[in-house]
Amino acid sequence: MSITGMNHAVLYVRDSARHRQFYEDVLGFITVIDEPGQFAFMRAPKSDNHHDIAFFSIGSQAGASAAGRETVGMYHLAWEVETLADLVEMHGRMSAAGVLKGASDHGANKSLYCMDPDGLEFEVMWLVPADHWGDEADKAIVRPLDLDAEVERFADLMDAS
Repeated sequence: MSITGMNHAVLYVRDSARHRQFYEDVLGFITVIDEPGQFAFMRAPKSDNHHDIAFFSIGSQAGASAAGRETVGMYHLAWEVETLADLVEMHGRMSAAGVLKGASDHGANKSLYCMDPDGLEFEVMWLVPADHWGDEADKAIVRPLDLDAEVERFADLMDAS
């Protein structure tokens, strides 16, 4: 027996239709199944999966998540883009949507941190090719992301994408 990876996530949200619209408009996801007012199943644009995320409505009366402050729970989901150019594009989209909350350089990956309509955090990240990890491969790194500097650093990869 072996696990091959994570297949999908399911989130309880106030309004599945609002999340479906957000994921379509901001992240470009495709709706696979939609039962308005109840649930929505969605797939990332280049995914071969049936669905990558599902949202189940629990109503507008639901309180904010206290995970990480008062309760245990999930911190965030991370969505991977193929290229650094894609991350640059997503930076613009997240900024324009007003959901970008931070950006970090983790050495092996470059990350944007954002909030969905219910204030749940998600990450959009680019995984640096392994041959560029160097001596940071086995370190937990959190430093501010200078996206312009990364574009300059990885210019040869930008031209290849």
